[in-house]
Amino acid sequence: MKDILTIIFRLTVACLLAGLVMGAAFIATNKAKKHNIHVNEQKVMLSLLGYSEKKPAPDSVAMHEMYRYLVGEGEELTMGYLLPLQDGTFSFVTIDLAGTFVAQTPVALVAEKATEEGERTQAVGAAIGADKLLRYADQTIVVTDNGKRMAYLLPGRFPGFKTFIGAMLALDQDFTIRGLEIMEHEEDPGLGAEIDQEYFKNQFKGKPLETVKKLEVKKTPLPEEYLKALEAGKSGLGAEEVARIQEQYQDDDIYALTGATISSSAVTNGVKAMVKKFAYRLAILDRVLAEQHIATPF
Repeated sequence: MKDILTIIFRLTVACLLAGLVMGAAFIATNKAKKHNIHVNEQKVMLSLLGYSEKKPAPDSVAMHEMYRYLVGEGEELTMGYLLPLQDGTFSFVTIDLAGTFVAQTPVALVAEKATEEGERTQAVGAAIGADKLLRYADQTIVVTDNGKRMAYLLPGRFPGFKTFIGAMLALDQDFTIRGLEIMEHEEDPGLGAEIDQEYFKNQFKGKPLETVKKLEVKKTPLPEEYLKALEAGKSGLGAEEVARIQEQYQDDDIYALTGATISSSAVTNGVKAMVKKFAYRLAILDRVLAEQHIATPF
């Protein structure tokens, strides 16, 4: 009996030690994974804005993150935005679904913690009251140059052929698409997986808001000159020639990937929804900020 108890004790200790080691390893690797994801996202965002290691962003360019939440109180549902203010603090601005200002609430949060969803949501919840249901919706990065808006960066996810497709979209201040990057997907190799190729992603570049609103997919082959412009890095076309060709096709629909119409439509519909919803919501938010004299750095 004594030997059995000894064995049980040793096994228990061994399991506890193994659990501690595995837990510590998970914490360390998860932290490193989050850091790598963040670094990659920053690199993609700068690339979509036209910057690189050879052409770094000037000091006058700044990125300001705002976070949208859905707020429930009883049967009422409102929309809330966690916004940075010019004085370095944060405020939670609530707007009802009709676009009417509801409230502005200070949020005790430091900038370093704002990127952490758990701590950010906890801080917002503490500010507006624990009796309200709070659900994170999405994030927008407003890019300024010398304090003036120059672009918007929209991370997003939408249904693909198999699972969700993660994307990063860059828009000009007038909502014209500056660029699209596919961040993650599980589409079929050689078919839908081609959504991350330049000749597909670059079709969205330069399309204005009014064109995006009615964007569809067509199954005809890509014209040869357009393909060369979309793959300028491979074809060797000059910047002026690429701009001329892309302007010629900027109001066209998206040419579907061969054998992957569903994946092509998924990205097209996803991008269209992201741009339309963002433009609509931002117009309401900007109006409320102006009416309530809420000073943001953008």
